[in-house]
Amino acid sequence: MDVNAALQREIAGEQGVADGLYSRLDAVRERTSSELEHARNDITTGTPASRVEREAFVRMYADRLAALLAAEERLVFGRLDLEGGDIRHIGRVGLADDSQVPLLTDWRAPAAEAFYQATGAYPMGVIRRRHIVTRGRIVTGVEDDVLDIDQANDVEVLGSGALLAALGAKRTGRMHDIVATIQAEQDRIIRSQLGGVLVVEGGPGCGKTVVALHRAAFLLYTHRDRLQRSGVLVVGPNPLFLRYIEQVLPALGETAAVLVSMSTLLPDVVATAVDSDEVSTAKGDIRMAEAVRRAVRRRQRVPDRGLTLDVHGTRIVMTPAMVTAARDRARADHRPHNVARRTFVISLLDRLATALAEARNQDRDNNYEILIEDLRSASDVRREVNLCWMPLSPERLVAELLADVSVLRECAKFLSAKQAEALVRPLGSAWTQSDVPLLDEAADLLGSDGEEERRLAALASAERRVDLEYAQGVLEMTGMGEGVTADQVVDRYAAERSMLSVAERAAGDRDWAYGHVVVDEAQELTPMAWRSIMRRCPSRSMTIVGDLAQASSAVAPRSWGAALEGYCGDRWRVESLTVNYRTPQPVMALAERVLRASGEGSASVQSVREGDEPSYGPADSVIEVVRRETAAADVGRMAVLVAESDRESVAALLSAAVGSALVGVGLQALDRAVSVLTVRESKGLEFDVVVLFEPDTMVAGSGRPGSDLYVAVTRTTQRLHILHSRTLPPGF
Repeated sequence: MDVNAALQREIAGEQGVADGLYSRLDAVRERTSSELEHARNDITTGTPASRVEREAFVRMYADRLAALLAAEERLVFGRLDLEGGDIRHIGRVGLADDSQVPLLTDWRAPAAEAFYQATGAYPMGVIRRRHIVTRGRIVTGVEDDVLDIDQANDVEVLGSGALLAALGAKRTGRMHDIVATIQAEQDRIIRSQLGGVLVVEGGPGCGKTVVALHRAAFLLYTHRDRLQRSGVLVVGPNPLFLRYIEQVLPALGETAAVLVSMSTLLPDVVATAVDSDEVSTAKGDIRMAEAVRRAVRRRQRVPDRGLTLDVHGTRIVMTPAMVTAARDRARADHRPHNVARRTFVISLLDRLATALAEARNQDRDNNYEILIEDLRSASDVRREVNLCWMPLSPERLVAELLADVSVLRECAKFLSAKQAEALVRPLGSAWTQSDVPLLDEAADLLGSDGEEERRLAALASAERRVDLEYAQGVLEMTGMGEGVTADQVVDRYAAERSMLSVAERAAGDRDWAYGHVVVDEAQELTPMAWRSIMRRCPSRSMTIVGDLAQASSAVAPRSWGAALEGYCGDRWRVESLTVNYRTPQPVMALAERVLRASGEGSASVQSVREGDEPSYGPADSVIEVVRRETAAADVGRMAVLVAESDRESVAALLSAAVGSALVGVGLQALDRAVSVLTVRESKGLEFDVVVLFEPDTMVAGSGRPGSDLYVAVTRTTQRLHILHSRTLPPGF
């Protein structure tokens, strides 16, 4: 057999299929775009039901169009030759002709499962599995696996392995989907049931993150009616990681996911400062939940003596007993502080009304409304009632708690004097990531006093009056008033403004209940962070991704049960990934030695990549190494991992030597050829080449240095350089 001729013949055949599928994709896109435009321009009768129906159609067509547009790259990537002669092509979306005859099977559909699960021992009715390699709309190659030799007959086998080709590709600074190369153990996890908590564990490079994201896409496809309304929350370890993964779900056609880190979990709060390990450990202690509760209770005050109040010339006394009775009445319903405040105020004013009626020698019942109005308008009363039960914001409560060491020790009794001193900081300090669970806890305990909602409602009412006047003027000026009212025009454009996606609405609502939550690098969550995450998914439908051996935090759980059982009971299960697709074997052997030497355990994965042994050199050779590697043809992205204290100086040194356009730090790091990062910033990321700069300094002060070094060593897909002037840590 002329292999080259056979390959070109098969490529030409698949090109014909691809041409037909892209033609169909273009036609469906055009039709969907027209339907979307028609839905947007449809003038309804103006009833609430018709507006809701129109909005639902607009969102449906918009979501469908987004999925079709995302399918441009690698529209078709697989083919199954089945027993009986049927051929089934697999792709990013499902396509059918006008008679609904399937042309392309969505990778998430049950009919595509055999593409990922079939093996020679269990062919699942598949004779040949083919990977189709494309660039743009052009087929460039095919890779075949024959699974049922007995029925293969004259089937030609072409190619040398799609997975290895994908693994060898240069890094781009962004994670990409793996729909064409999902492996059997990954696919089994992706397609597992929705209910309960699924923990996906595995060592570095096993594809935990990409499996979790593809699982989110699979669940949104399979349970669309449920999850499209409630959305999926994806929680990553830091903003840099979110930039790394942000393209995966949109590329799979899914837009109902919200991506956050713990620092951006709360709307309108962005945590930019960094706490020391000691401080973040203390703030992450589950006992801080009780400390926040006590801080709220402190603000429900009872005066230690009677207070004389002037009510428009009449003097009355507000006694501690009055305040205590009103406070107990407000607390009895167990509602949040700001919500219960209304009960407190009504109850206390009721008691003050009795005192005011007696002081004026008036009949209380017949003059009750006048008495209450006089009390409400008296400045003494307003001041003292507010001081007893002040409306609070989470930001104010937590900021004031952390600004006073005596208050902090009173509320957080478990803290030592030294720990309390370490936590205290000036009012107005920037928020840190470990503050966010405290703010979330405070928000839950405080609730809303309704003032913001009333303000927004009043603003909306005023805006509508202005819009109605403008719309009426336009209709009169243009003569279009026949059959169309100003109300209809305003409702139409108000609906346009309100057509936020599920993700946009969920991202702005702290109380949003998600249908499913994905947590990546979950081993880093503190007990308080777990509490915040669980609050967002009452159904406890979650995918938890992590590796306990890679935990940096001193308060990281030693088992998944320790983190989950208090919230989920026995409704959680563990699936393990065992194959490392990222780290070369010699580098993984070093990572194993480092982990064992630290006493943190041992790795549980097998690396499939061959590669070079790690190299060692002096720290002052960093410029030479970076120059050499950035000139190498096989390098797409490179990371220099450094201590927090060295990051800016090393970045400046390299920028001066190789050019600032090539070197990046912070959120811009992934857009540059050379990223200068700390270990924690590098979590979940991968690079063609990694330089460890002064490993001993890099993990100084770490609560778990062995785990941090394990993470650092395993970020590379090709080469690892260890540059040092100090003694290397154990295992190196």
